Amino acid sequence: MPAESSPCWSLYLVRMASGQLYCGISTDVERRFAEHCANGAKTARALRGRGPLALVYQTAVGAHGDALRAEIRVKKLPKVEKEKLIRGERPLP
Repeated sequence: MPAESSPCWSLYLVRMASGQLYCGISTDVERRFAEHCANGAKTARALRGRGPLALVYQTAVGAHGDALRAEIRVKKLPKVEKEKLIRGERPLP
């Protein structure tokens, strides 16, 4: 019997109107970004009322644990390093 494949998790960055960056993970980045933009109950608290929002970066990471660890590493980066990540000038930490 073949093993069920787990969903592929992605890491993404959203730019707020203020220029701040929000980092998150999801198995469906487009759906999750739409939820953030809707400013409803499923919007991350950090993004409520901070629009317009722009999805500026996304990359497939793999398993859920890998995505969580990548998210923690990216959140620890200074903004200048996150901007390099967005521009493709540095690899995902």
